Amino acid sequence: MTAIRDHLRTALSLATAGVPPLPLRAGKVPFGNCRTCAKNACGGRPNMKSAGPCHCPAPCHAWAAATTDPRVLTSPAWAQAWRQAVAVAYHPAGAGVTVVDLDNAEAIAWARATLPATRTVPTTRGEHWIYQGVMPSSNAARPGVDIKSSMQYVRWLGPGVGRIASLPDYVRALVVKEDTTPAPGKVVSSLPGRATWDRTVATGCRHTEQFVRTGLERGLTLVRDRTESGAGSQAFGVARFVAVQHQQCPGPCGLTVIGEEIVAAAVLVGVPEPYARRAVTNGLQTAQGRAA
Repeated sequence: MTAIRDHLRTALSLATAGVPPLPLRAGKVPFGNCRTCAKNACGGRPNMKSAGPCHCPAPCHAWAAATTDPRVLTSPAWAQAWRQAVAVAYHPAGAGVTVVDLDNAEAIAWARATLPATRTVPTTRGEHWIYQGVMPSSNAARPGVDIKSSMQYVRWLGPGVGRIASLPDYVRALVVKEDTTPAPGKVVSSLPGRATWDRTVATGCRHTEQFVRTGLERGLTLVRDRTESGAGSQAFGVARFVAVQHQQCPGPCGLTVIGEEIVAAAVLVGVPEPYARRAVTNGLQTAQGRAA
């Protein structure tokens, strides 16, 4: 009974703080759906990927059942779940945060070398790094790293230490999906007749042509070198870096043409064109660069 009261007390405390909790059963996984919701026969909840009409009072649909309503948390429909609960979890996106789940020492070392410091929570095998902001979730975004935010749950292991930082663009770029295994001698798509950047499309750029071309060629080389994986994420990073360089220019700077060159480099190593374009567009827009 003490454990039941502790789990419910934790859940109510989280709800008060605006963090939607849910109970976890043995195995530290959410409770299964009731008979009405089994196999999603109810159509799912309105906030799920496939929006549905379900308003089941029980904690069905895992993360989608997480709530900050104390009346629901203490309701008879949730009572049995709390009696069987072994832990408490929460829905990160519902709290407006993203959790970078680092599963081992190598992943932690990568995060410390790559990501801005933020609130951290120790886990059994690694750490949770918590950032302010919501994004799509992704398992195995890179070796030992899961991204948990929308449509995911995270086990509550305490408040952690440190100040929560804003979600960095680099983490967002990790979930850019790509297929980097084209057939030998082929690319996924081609971009015939594309233009290349020069001064004629950048009449308002304050940089010299040599400065822009040199930086762009270095970026394109980085993308072309990612022949096994990561070319889409690299394209995002190059596009964002380029856009940042032009933020103080009166414009136009021809960033649309530069973006086409980055897309072409990503496609060349096997990234499907739609994914490459999305990555580059997101990179340019994230930096709020001036596009021609």
